[in-house]
Amino acid sequence: MSGTGDVLLELLEGNHSHVEELPDDYFADVQTGQQPNVVSICCSDSRVPQERMWGVDHPGAVFTPSNIGNQVWDEDEGEQIVDGGVLYPIHHAGTDVAAVVGHTGCGAVTAAYQVATGGENPGPQGVDKWVEMLVPVVEEALESDLVDTEADEETVINQLVEYNVDHQAAFLRESEDVPDDVDVYGFVYDFQGVYGNEHGRAYLVNHNGETKPEEIADRIPDEYETATQSLLY
Repeated sequence: MSGTGDVLLELLEGNHSHVEELPDDYFADVQTGQQPNVVSICCSDSRVPQERMWGVDHPGAVFTPSNIGNQVWDEDEGEQIVDGGVLYPIHHAGTDVAAVVGHTGCGAVTAAYQVATGGENPGPQGVDKWVEMLVPVVEEALESDLVDTEADEETVINQLVEYNVDHQAAFLRESEDVPDDVDVYGFVYDFQGVYGNEHGRAYLVNHNGETKPEEIADRIPDEYETATQSLLY
């Protein structure tokens, strides 16, 4: 690609192919509303395919808010609140499952780690806001006994990714704005072979607050036992 014109052409061509491939009744069941099964809050990294990772090929199944570092919160007048993109389907579309999805090698977590260890914000301000909201999470993680701060930076970053997923999931579970009957799961999407040799596996690292893999394995079918791993426990 040599310029923005080429990118625009790819977008137009791609959408044309999308339209041509859709069955006539593709949107029939969602013409007048949506009732997604899950709200999946992902990092906005382009390497994380938000619907495809779940094998979803139909509209209306997954509500997909995303931001830098898969953060479930935002700030309003100095108060930390649950992000509206997470709350909307829960309160207005009948969704009763939330999934927090981090990913290996996360740039946002890396940036927050660098700030927490004496580096500077990456800039510009719109990016810094989200990095700065992650810094306290990273600082807490580094002070805990869960992250091996003596390990190489890649290992530390991936441990921090998982810690952040757990932290975000806990924030949802503790919020008064999220009903108690909403299930909250935490995943790390691994496209680098960090957790195992299956690239693209979303490893279940948090099941309604449970973080130990052996305990999580007891809650899911035996065939998915290897889909729960941890770098922290």
